[in-house]
Amino acid sequence: MNIAQYLDSTYLKTPSQSGLSEEETLQKDKDLAQEAADNGIFAVMIRPDYIPEIKKYLQERNSNVKVGTVIGFHEGTYSIDEKLAEASKAIEDGADELDFVINYNAYLQGNIGLIKEEFVKCTQLCLDHHKVAKWIIEIAALTDEQIADLTKNISAWAEESFSEKDLPYIFVKSSTGFFETTGGKPNGATFEGIKIMLDNAGKLPVKAAGGVRTPEDAEKMINMGVKRIGTSSALALIKNQSSSEGY
Repeated sequence: MNIAQYLDSTYLKTPSQSGLSEEETLQKDKDLAQEAADNGIFAVMIRPDYIPEIKKYLQERNSNVKVGTVIGFHEGTYSIDEKLAEASKAIEDGADELDFVINYNAYLQGNIGLIKEEFVKCTQLCLDHHKVAKWIIEIAALTDEQIADLTKNISAWAEESFSEKDLPYIFVKSSTGFFETTGGKPNGATFEGIKIMLDNAGKLPVKAAGGVRTPEDAEKMINMGVKRIGTSSALALIKNQSSSEGY
């Protein structure tokens, strides 16, 4: 199995989170991009500030690696207007794919109208510019029933708001990798959580993010039906190695 074509190779730490400088962070992103270009990895996922440089870097190397970024990251509590502004800037800067953190706190509070509005408006922006929209629901913050319900809602909103040809470009994604859990609970994709998502996503593709650390796990996720895997261990996975990386 060619795992590389399913991978979003990911580096999302800010300089303050990593203790690196802006220049060192940019270099890490360039290294990630070069690694993706050299190994047939589908996309790199980076913070919005670094999109222009990485897009330019890949274009200069005639690489077709996609550039993805995160919006409303990582808490998802940004207002709709803030998410739209951040997404518009990312599109202008050259992002191909935008991974939005849905306002799962609003969902947990029962404010379904708000999250439907942000989903429809932000997805429409992406589709209008021929970009992929992925919606992170943060499964570690949800019960199994809530994972099923939120995934099902997103699927229903997509089908009622957009045409069938648009649906392959609207993903439901498991995790940010930054959610703090307690008691040793995983904060990324689990087989159980992904199965619930797949069972309720309808015609929408599913992205498993975080916690996929062995080639065997990646292949199992792909065989289950996921269309993309977000990982900070992309090279290890395609070289048939295990990783201890956190995401």
